Amino acid sequence: MPRTTRRWQAALSRLACLGLGAVLVFSYAPFAQAWLPFLVMPALLWLLQDKKPSDAWRLGYFFGLGWFAAGLSWIYVSIDTFGGLHPIASVGILLLLFAYLSLFPALALFAWRWLNVRFGAIGYWSLPLTWLAAEALRGWLLTGFPWLDLGYTQTDTWLASYASWFGGTGLSVILMTIALLTVRTIEQRHWRAPAVIAGLLLLPFVLSQLTAISRTGEHVKIALVQGNISQSIKWDPDQHWPNLNLYLDLTRTLYNDHDVVIWPESAVTMPEPYTDDILAIMHDEMAKTETGLITGIIDIGGDDYYNSVIALGQDGSFGVEEAYHHGHSNRFQKHQLLPIGEFVPFGDLLRPLAPLFNLPMSSFSRGAYVQAPLRAKGWDFSTAICYEIAFPQQVWANFTPGTDFLLTVSNDTWFGRSHGPAQHMQIARMRAIELGRPLIRATNSGITAMTDERGQWLARAEQFQAATLSAQVPIVQGLTPFALWGGYGAWLLAILILIGGALPVVIRR
Repeated sequence: MPRTTRRWQAALSRLACLGLGAVLVFSYAPFAQAWLPFLVMPALLWLLQDKKPSDAWRLGYFFGLGWFAAGLSWIYVSIDTFGGLHPIASVGILLLLFAYLSLFPALALFAWRWLNVRFGAIGYWSLPLTWLAAEALRGWLLTGFPWLDLGYTQTDTWLASYASWFGGTGLSVILMTIALLTVRTIEQRHWRAPAVIAGLLLLPFVLSQLTAISRTGEHVKIALVQGNISQSIKWDPDQHWPNLNLYLDLTRTLYNDHDVVIWPESAVTMPEPYTDDILAIMHDEMAKTETGLITGIIDIGGDDYYNSVIALGQDGSFGVEEAYHHGHSNRFQKHQLLPIGEFVPFGDLLRPLAPLFNLPMSSFSRGAYVQAPLRAKGWDFSTAICYEIAFPQQVWANFTPGTDFLLTVSNDTWFGRSHGPAQHMQIARMRAIELGRPLIRATNSGITAMTDERGQWLARAEQFQAATLSAQVPIVQGLTPFALWGGYGAWLLAILILIGGALPVVIRR
């Protein structure tokens, strides 16, 4: 084949992979075209058939560029609005991020093709394992960035029942297995591969009946408060008290009629030691009305600042009658900090360069990896602040058999009306499915919502409106398999798929 023709074919293949990755954005919220991965992933694998591992690396890299550039384009909103950089510089920073993230699908596909070339048909079934390994590395390296896991695309389908057994990452393993089987069906035109696909598509109906969780019949009336405070004034010192008064005014209508009231991340912008007097008054008032209050707040301990959530009111400290005091143990301090937004690597070097690297509250310290649930009016809330909800293993580590609700507070105002907040909510709903507990999500401007233990909506507030949201949230008992073994189930599933695919080949040999 002439060299020019080969170059054109290579260029077209890379362009096709770039397009396939970009199309995946429509499979996530808010677009929710969950069928797309069943076309995109087999098409990608088809393009990689008979390719050398080095070519698989290149094509996987272009696939990743399309996938992350389209899926994470919403990050530009915050950089452009608050970063203080020229648009070209903002785009350049994003391209660096996308270039880094694209290494991981490239690595997964390179390893798959290398194993396929080295071990033949046995290596063919290694893709779920190599993909899982690369995604685990993406979620850990440099503090991790596990956004856009393929499993999230199926949050609203019946396949989500896999997540209560193997987690959202295990659902990614299933999607990659179906992609392999689809390619094998096209190649061999034999009944076995379609039969296995049908089995994988039908199995969730059985798994959903085997999960040992059930509702007790009790309900807790919970209210969420969405202040909708503009990010441009949120951290203005002159706005501390007006902001707090807005939340207090919205909350007063909820006294006596609710068990727990929840405010979003950093709803109280004045650091906790400087608001002890008003917090003590709030604590006493809520305790008298037998209401629990949970709020995001900035805490100072020595020279350390913590992005925190504290409980006030009934059970606010340790007991019903105990007075509020700064430092009480009924609190959660964020562990998984957002790079640039909450801590700045090489801060002495980067902070002078642009406002992007010197945002308000971008010097937080980490809380412990595992912390006790928050307690409000006798109920336990396993907590994750904003970005942390995207780390399933951390959420699992903080979950206990006594957990009544999953709580996450956030502030997605940074990202405006982009598709970022919808993706964030979709990620949070997957945690509810995995652990079999209702999800409570309070945010400054949306998406503020509550879901049941299967991630189905109970109530949802309109975005970019000051509002309160109320719902009767069911109490659920029992544990999902994922709650017992966490992310380790996905690894076991990937290994079993490799063994199951390789075993017939070994027997024939």
